[in-house]
Amino acid sequence: MLELRSITAGYDRGRPVVRDVSLGIAPGEAVGLLGPSGCGKSTLARVAALLHRPDAGTVVLDGRPAAGYRHRATRAQRTAYGVVFQQPRLSADPRLRLADLITEPLRATGRRPEIPGRLAELAPAVGLSADLLSRRPHEVSDGQLQRACLARALVLRPRWLICDEMTAMLDASTTAALVSVVEQYRSESGAGLLAVGHDRVLLERWCDRTVGWGELNGG
Repeated sequence: MLELRSITAGYDRGRPVVRDVSLGIAPGEAVGLLGPSGCGKSTLARVAALLHRPDAGTVVLDGRPAAGYRHRATRAQRTAYGVVFQQPRLSADPRLRLADLITEPLRATGRRPEIPGRLAELAPAVGLSADLLSRRPHEVSDGQLQRACLARALVLRPRWLICDEMTAMLDASTTAALVSVVEQYRSESGAGLLAVGHDRVLLERWCDRTVGWGELNGG
């Protein structure tokens, strides 16, 4: 279970954008978080992924409260997540070839022997050819780079996926392809999903249930 308990968070302690929010996601469940741009849903997603420390409240992951956030989180808790952000160019190292971008988490966690096998599995799954894997971010489209970012999010076989406006910059065919990859992975692994977005139709088709921001935020 992934539980957000009474979360208050923001980037200015005097003006939090998330106020006393609680949300639970069961293993294998897909939950959509619907809201307009700027409402605070991405901040909540970052808290859920242990990437931003809340001002108040607790994240409970698989029955254990978060031991820390960002680099202070334990490796076991950090690697339980796969996260895909809205803008791939802001989350991809421009110096890395796509193959290295995808497998970066394996190197960082001392699992280099797994690199060839995972790359061979994930590249075709997300629709990346060998030619594209040899390119750097500036040499590919936004859609191709987002495919690599999704593969990177899946490379450690996470138990929880957080997709923060993952498809907002993509065309309809790429959106459908990436959602299909996520759902195939969830079907095989039993991973839970928090999908953040402003497209009600997409979230309601994709997720088991969709929660509106106004239902959660106390402010």
